[in-house]
This record gives sequence, structure tokens and C-alpha cells, in this order.
Amino acid sequence: MTEPRRPLIASLRHTAILTAIVLGVAAYGIYAQATSQAAPNAPVHRGSALPLYLTLLAAEWGLVRYVMVGLRPTGTRIRDLVGARWSGPADVIRDMLLGVAFWGAWTAVALILVRFVGPDAKSVEALLPRDQPESVAWVLLSLSAGFCEEVVFRGYFQTQFQALWGHAAPAIAAQALIFGIAHGYQGIRHVVAIALFGVFFGLLAHWRRSLAPGIAAHAWTDIVAGLITRG
Repeated sequence: MTEPRRPLIASLRHTAILTAIVLGVAAYGIYAQATSQAAPNAPVHRGSALPLYLTLLAAEWGLVRYVMVGLRPTGTRIRDLVGARWSGPADVIRDMLLGVAFWGAWTAVALILVRFVGPDAKSVEALLPRDQPESVAWVLLSLSAGFCEEVVFRGYFQTQFQALWGHAAPAIAAQALIFGIAHGYQGIRHVVAIALFGVFFGLLAHWRRSLAPGIAAHAWTDIVAGLITRG
């Protein structure tokens, strides 16, 4: 996976701050999840989840906005990170079908991993939608997460790390590690599974030179988790 060294897409200071933001939010999520587990008899779903969904939407797009700020000095654009070069409908359909196929493969792997790491924590189950308004908001949140998280982790971090180190393999591993830790609120055991998810999506982005298939697969994974596989 060695490639010619490319220039950094943002300053190292910007990358360090973005990493700190992601890990700081993750630390709070882990704390909140641990606090929830300390009260096992507490209700798992209190009131409407819509305010939480709106907060998460703002956080996802806030990270993308901060990425855009860091890219500006180098003249890099979000579309450069996404990398989709569609010349017609056939290209769009190809990437969407590839995303669905990748989702199916990942789902099979995830079913195996559940046997080792166990089901989602109760605090995670409490985030799932319970009625129609929440379901609509969940779909919007899933679509945003698919785009924003792929741009931040597979787009920004992976591209920046590869430019920094000159190799794709450590870049894919590093972004996947940060991605896994960022989802620490799901429980420490699940960090490993989600980091593996990040490796697979990093490989897909590297292979296709595009985030489009990963965005489709990521968004569909979240939609299915909230609307179809919920308990």
C-alpha cells in the first residue's frame, strides 16, 4: 500500500485539535454510558429522543464544518475527499450497488462478532426510535452520519495520515482506531468491533478512491439498526 507521498491536506495543529475534539466527546459518551450501567433499574427510554437526535445532527455537521475550516488553507475541498467522479447514472448505480453489497458483507461479519462482544448496551438501545417522528429523525440522522463520519474519518483522517506517513496501511489503522474510540459509548467491548468496521470501510475507500460506496453502506447500516433490527 505504498504510494508517492502527497502534501498534507490540513495543518498538523488542526488535525491534533480535531482528534482532541473527537476523543473528548468519546470520553463523555463513555462516562455517560458507564453512569447508565450503574443504574440498571432505570428506565431505558425517557421522553422523546428528538432533542438528542437534533443534538447529534448538529455535532456531526459541526465536525464537517471544522474539517472544512482546516482544509481551506490548502485549497482542498470536501468533494476532493469524497472523490466520487460520476460521468453518468451508471456510475451512481454502480457505487450504490457496491455500497449495498458491502453492507451485506459487513452485516454477516457483525453477526459473528456479536457472539464474541455481546449485544448492544441498554444505554444504546435507549437511543433507538420508538415512534414515527423519531423514526423519520433517525433516518435523517443516519444519512447525516453516513456522510459526515465517512468524510471525517475515511476522508480527512485517512487522507491526512497517509500524506503524513506515506503509507495507506497505518493511515487506515489509525483512522479506524479513532473511529472505534469515538463510539466508546457503546461499551469498551464494542470499540474493537467498530474499529474493525472502520478498517473495512477504510479499505473500501482506498480501493475505490471514493467515499460514495462507504457513505451508502454506512447510512444503510444505521438505518437498518434503528428501524429493522431494533428489539
